[in-house]
Amino acid sequence: MKKLSILYIVLAGVLWGTSPIFVNCFKPYGFTSMELAAIRNIVSAVAILVFVLIKDRKLLKAKPKEVLLFILSGIFLYTPCATYYMAIQLTSPATAVVLMYIAPMIVMIVSVMFLGEKFTWLKGAAVVAVILGCGLVTGIIGGMKFSLVGILYGFASGLAYSAYNICVKIEMRRGNNATTATVYCFLAAGLAAFICANPVSFVGAVKENMPQMIPLGLGIGLCTGIMPYFLYTLSLKRLPVGTASAMSSVEPLSATIFSVVLYNEVLGVQGFIGVLLILASVIMLSRED
Repeated sequence: MKKLSILYIVLAGVLWGTSPIFVNCFKPYGFTSMELAAIRNIVSAVAILVFVLIKDRKLLKAKPKEVLLFILSGIFLYTPCATYYMAIQLTSPATAVVLMYIAPMIVMIVSVMFLGEKFTWLKGAAVVAVILGCGLVTGIIGGMKFSLVGILYGFASGLAYSAYNICVKIEMRRGNNATTATVYCFLAAGLAAFICANPVSFVGAVKENMPQMIPLGLGIGLCTGIMPYFLYTLSLKRLPVGTASAMSSVEPLSATIFSVVLYNEVLGVQGFIGVLLILASVIMLSRED
């Protein structure tokens, strides 16, 4: 079962890595990062709700305290999505995704301090590798030109994603059903995204581009939303949250490959070394577990 959980995380990471593809597909239609986040979360919320209504309506039952935690995780799910898309637009897909993956390090630190996970020298080395890697990829180390605002959005996405990971781990430790947690999480994220996206202009933009929005909306909702998050939530039943979060960092690798192959993005030697450092930290954490 543990090997299956690792497979779930890898698949989730690859699916999350397709985010830059969808962001670039939506770009000609002028959607903002807030509107993209709204499309992804609303489609995901509708999809999981329909699935539960068809499969088993009892999965909607939850205690008030549990629902509050699910809603909180939904808010933290929406926030990294919006800031991540903004970071992609202001920097590059590879830079944005690498910055978001400071999250495993934050999760690891919080897990050691508050969730009873052990701290080792390997985990400490992984933190250093991620810090250096992020500095190289973003250009902060080496004197390259970079977008400060874009980098701040990238770091914000990492912080919010860390909070989401911790909420989900608490849910799984309490024995909550993964499907139930995912339903309420995406319903909260979808509502928050719709409110923050300026509903009037958002609905107007969707109506104006309806033929294109149907396939693109389903793609971004299913491939970067409900499918990877459900797989990730399921994996946390068997793996420590710090390790699970770190291993899902296969996303930077897949996103970078997609960016290089599809959009001719050039990382350069410095950026390539940065990506290797971040992936090395992931390998250290996964081997330790």
